[in-house]
Amino acid sequence: MNRPIRVLVAKVGLDGHDRGAKIIASFLRDAGMEVIYTGLRQTPEMVVNSALQEDVDVIGISILSGAHNTVFPKIINLMKEKGLDDVLLTGGGIIPENDMKKLSEIGVGKLFAPGTDTSEIVTYIKEYVEKYRNY
Repeated sequence: MNRPIRVLVAKVGLDGHDRGAKIIASFLRDAGMEVIYTGLRQTPEMVVNSALQEDVDVIGISILSGAHNTVFPKIINLMKEKGLDDVLLTGGGIIPENDMKKLSEIGVGKLFAPGTDTSEIVTYIKEYVEKYRNY
C-alpha cells in the first residue's frame, strides 16, 4: 500500500468505558497504522458514515455493554448497503465465545477478548489488509 493502514475505532451505544479502545488505538498507531477514534456514544450509522468518509481499511468496535448481537449485525448490514465489502469489521470486549462464532457466521471478523496480546490484533489486521485491501 502507498499509505498506512487506516483503522476506525469506535464505541457504539451507551457504553461509556473507552479505556480499552484508547489502549488499542495507541498500539495500532505504534504499529504504524493511522487511527481515527470516533469517541463515545456512536450509532452504527455514524460509524459506517465515518468509515466511508475516512476511507478506512478496518472498523474496530469496542463493546462492553452486552449489545454486541445488535450492534455488529447492524454495522455489517450498513457496510454491505454502502459497498464496504472489503473493509474488515472486527472488535473486542466482553463477548461470549458462542456469540463470537455466530457473529463470525454473518461476516464479522475475529473478535478479541480482554487480555488478548496486542501483537495478535496488529498481525491480524495487517494480514487482512495485505490479503484483501492491498492495491
